[in-house]
Order: sequence, then C-alpha cells, then structure tokens
Amino acid sequence: MKRSKFMAAVAGAAAISTLAACGGGGGGNNNAPTTDDGFQEGGAAGELKDPEAQGPADPIEGAEEGGTINVLLPSPDTGPATLDPTAGWSVTDNSILQNLVFRSLTTYKFDPETGEMVLVPDLATDLGTPNQDFTEWTFTIKDGIRWENGDPVTAEDVAFGIKRSLAGGDLQGPGSKYSKTYFAGAEDYNGPYEDGENYEAVTVDGNDITIEMSQPFPEMDYWGSFMAMGPVPSGPEGEPPGYGQEPLATGPYKVASFRPEVELVLERNDEWDPETDPSRHQYPDEFVFQFNQDTTTSDQIMLSNNAESETTILTALQGSSYQRATEELGDRVVSASQACTGFFFPDYDKITEKEVRQALAFAYPYEDAAAAGGEIPGLTRTFGETILPPGMAGREEFDAIEGETMETNPEKARELLEAAGYADGEYEIRFLSQSGSPEGRAAADQIATALEDAGFSTRIFDYDGSGYDVWTDPDNNIHKQLNVQQVAWCSDWPSGSTFIPALFETGQEYNTGGFSEPSVDEAISEVSSLPVEDQPAAWAELDRTIMQDFFPVIPTGYYNNLFAYGERIGNFQNDAAQGFPNWRDMYVVPEGS
Repeated sequence: MKRSKFMAAVAGAAAISTLAACGGGGGGNNNAPTTDDGFQEGGAAGELKDPEAQGPADPIEGAEEGGTINVLLPSPDTGPATLDPTAGWSVTDNSILQNLVFRSLTTYKFDPETGEMVLVPDLATDLGTPNQDFTEWTFTIKDGIRWENGDPVTAEDVAFGIKRSLAGGDLQGPGSKYSKTYFAGAEDYNGPYEDGENYEAVTVDGNDITIEMSQPFPEMDYWGSFMAMGPVPSGPEGEPPGYGQEPLATGPYKVASFRPEVELVLERNDEWDPETDPSRHQYPDEFVFQFNQDTTTSDQIMLSNNAESETTILTALQGSSYQRATEELGDRVVSASQACTGFFFPDYDKITEKEVRQALAFAYPYEDAAAAGGEIPGLTRTFGETILPPGMAGREEFDAIEGETMETNPEKARELLEAAGYADGEYEIRFLSQSGSPEGRAAADQIATALEDAGFSTRIFDYDGSGYDVWTDPDNNIHKQLNVQQVAWCSDWPSGSTFIPALFETGQEYNTGGFSEPSVDEAISEVSSLPVEDQPAAWAELDRTIMQDFFPVIPTGYYNNLFAYGERIGNFQNDAAQGFPNWRDMYVVPEGS
C-alpha cells in the first residue's frame, strides 16, 4: 500500500495478492491481466471511482452474523508495532486497520460485478472538491459518525488527524511523503504536538475541511483513503505513544487486545453506523490476527482441513505446499495480484561503480532465490527490469543495460567486475538475511552462492526480525556494515507518483540505498507538477532514465499473493488495491451449512 505499503519480505518468505474463488459460500473475481503462468498484473488496481456511493454497503448474499475469523500471517510478517493511524505505512497494517478499525476521508469498495476495487467516499460525503488547478481541496464530513465510546466524530477531529500526519518521530508515516510534499507550508510545520494546532493550510468551517496545497495535487482523493487522513482525538487521549496501543475505532471493529508484532484481536464496534458507510460490513463477531507465525506450522494447519482450519485464513502459503494444497483445498488456494516490486539496493555511497552494480544484476539468482524464499516463479513472482510493476499506467518494458537481458549470467557478471578493475573474489557484498524463517535464510544462501559463483565474495548478516528495522535505520549497527540494503515497495494508489519518489528521491526513508542525484530529484519535482493525464508516460520515462543512466537498484521481482482459507470462510476475495484479503466483506459460514 506503499505500503510500505510494502511487504516485509525481500529474498524471504512469499509476498503476493488474490483472485477470489468459491469456498464457504463466497467468491469473487479479478480482472487483472495474467501471464501464461497465471501471474496477475496489479498495477492498475483501484483506478475506478464512484463519488456518489452511499451507505449502507449492499448486503452479501448468504452472509450471516457471528463467528470468529482467525488469520495466520507467516514470518517475516511481524505485524504492527503500533496501531497509531498516523504511522501506518505497510500492506499488513493498512489493510487490517484501514478496512476494519479506522475510517478516513475516502476508501475502497469491492465491486462484485467487475471484481475491481473502486474509490468511494468514507467520512466525506464525496471524493472531495478541488479548485481548478488542484491546489485546494475541500471535504465535507458526514454527520452521524461516532467514536467507539459514542462521542461524535467532528470535522475538527478529522482536521487534527490530518495535521498530525505532518509529525515526525514515532508518528512518521506516509504523511512524511504526501502531506510534507504537497501541503502548503509543510516544510515549516511539524505537527500539532511540536508546533500547535494552528496550521493555516488545514482549516475547518462547519463540516467542511479545506486543505491548501503547495503545488497541484490531483490525487488528493487517493491520499484521502489512508488512515492518516482520518480523525484522532486532540486531547491527551490521542497522544503518542499511548494512542498506538489503545486507539479509538470509527470502523466496524475495535481493538479487544493487542500484543505488538504478535497478535491483534478485533471485536464488534457497536457505535459504527452502517448507514454512513458505503464499503464495510460487520458480519464476524471477531477477527484474530496472529503475526510472525512459523511457515511450516501455518501450512500444516491449513492442510489439516480440521475444525481449526475451517475458519482460518493463511496470508502466505509456501510454494513447497502449493501442489498438495491445490489438490486438497482446490479453489480455496488463491493467487492474486499485488502492485509491488522487490529490490536489491546497493549503497550508492559504498558501491560507486555502475559496472559493479550491473555485475550484481547478472549475478543475482532471480528464480532460485524466489523459490528458496517460498515463492513460485511465474505464479507468485515474475521478473523484469523496470522499477514500476506490471499493470501500472504508462509502464513500458526496456533493457536496463543496453543490449542485454538482465538475467542470471555469472560470466557476464565476471566481465563487468573485471572491467571495473576487480579480481575474482576481491569485491565483498555484505547483505542481510531475514533469518527468522527458514525460507529467509535459504534465500540468502542462494543469493550468496550465486554471487560467489559470479566472482564476488559475500558476508551475510543474520537478523531475526523484520529487515526494515535495519534497512531503514542508518544508525543501526548492522546497517552500517552492509553495502547492499533491500526494500520491497507497493503502490499506494495506481500511479508512479507513489512509487518512484518514495524510493529514489534524496533523503526518503525507503530510499534504503541512499541514492541521490540532483537531476533525478529535479525530474521527480517536474513530473509531480504535470497534469495528471501526462504523468503516467513521464513516470515511465523517468523509470527508464534512472535504470539506464544510473542503475542504482536490481529489481528482484514483481509480487503476487498466495492465500489459502478454510471451508467456512464466506465470500473470500482479494483487495487488489491493498494487496491483501478483502476483510470488509467476509463472513463465517455456520456449521452444517
């Protein structure tokens, strides 16, 4: 979702998305283009809009209330460390919290006729009203929205949450990219706790919230779908870090219990009013999310097809279990689209020679690393040379290295190393292994073996938690010793504006390799200011320029998800805009049905 909006798995366990099948009385479809092997292109997910959608959401045929849905999220998906809506910027966190717990200006709705996710109003009465040049947006907040404690949610509460998105420190999240880039005066405002609530770019008049922009921002309606663009109490109740442990819900579910990075239990929020919500339902009594689960145990639970598995969803079935799972679970094994790209990201200040970075691209074992990490090449992972994932508007294929196909080729890697002046085994590559799962370590071993076969020497640093603890923290002791970082990035909405700037603009948190080129920074600014209809081609051209002129990263593959679910899970579908299951519309099928 940028997620970062991304999946916490690069050269680790599988990370992929969904086409819903029938099972437990549910179903769905996905119109994403597919390859011959079945890989689905998810880059256009969420491009449709319905500004007039109103609550309540249409009932799901056959759905009944009651029951608990259990969700297993295998390692290395450690889940949220905080539930603070301002800080959420991962696929896992956003998918669960935006869709079940927190409401925002806009949101997505699944259209069963097309199988597409559609942008619709949420807290706002429509998708917002911009001025002619998109430098000002006004959103009118609905009446009748309540916190879980029964108090009304006001426009002031929503405005406070929006101002909060400009804060740093523990609250730093997607606002560090979008609010800071586009909101007027954002460079001089660091959120309400540091600079007070008087931020002139966000004003309230009755139920209307007006946001002034520093530059045209035609995609503000998409940014409005993030939980960072929703309400937070302005008093002590909403202060960090406490609010991240006990937040107030506005969606159909509230937090019953939370163990950071281990388990999240959600129960019904009786103060949620479906008449105000065009997107969500409230069928199950409870959701139980269990993070960082052992991959082998999780697969076995699903394959057991016993009472425990009947109401369970597995978010990352391992490739080694795929054949047996399809034989035993049939349509309840679901491959689905996700607009994500994984990267091997050389440190731009340490690996300065372009030839060495290109040598890494020919040394990297794309299919072998993916398979070792639990992926299925061609189905849950496919490969290419572009930054932008398949299906993204404007995307064009090209040779990142002129006249060459970027694939595993140790002889070519040795040629490039020799041309750069390095003897066999002289150049050491130091990278991280997400060793919390056997798949993570196995993938790292495959990478090391291939790099050594291609003339590099290697050193692996084992880390038991999420790799992002290391890759995004320049002060981390392991980070300082690495000369290759990693990142996996998913689009926040169907636009290159949510992909290239976050990864390649100087100083961005998820620019983990520290890439910095003034000409690229200038181009990012120029493309961002173009009319929205001209941006797709311009982002694609900048994709080509970055790769051909600088070659700062090695794209290690584009992601799909592989889910499995029990026979009593009703209406299982993929939310391709989020890259995770569509929690909003699920239900538990009663026993014996």
